Amino acid sequence: MNLKTEINNLHARIIAIEQRNKRVEADKAWEISKTRTIFIAISTYILIVFFMLLIKDNHPFLNAFVATAGYFISTGTYDILKKWWLKRRENYKT
Repeated sequence: MNLKTEINNLHARIIAIEQRNKRVEADKAWEISKTRTIFIAISTYILIVFFMLLIKDNHPFLNAFVATAGYFISTGTYDILKKWWLKRRENYKT
């Protein structure tokens, strides 16, 4: 393999890595986005209301809200919990 071919191969690999990094960053941004959280919460609420109506629950709209509120609380505390966990993990390494 000559030097020019090797440089071209390295260049192609770098471009592929940069494209992959952009996809990973976009996926990560989606995972923590408010849009995703709200969409999941609304979908969860609708699905649980439907289920509660199906089983003839006395308070389907209120009970579905409780489950949805639990989801919001869990996603709201995720960042705090993650930071705490990472800090503890770093302390164990040293």
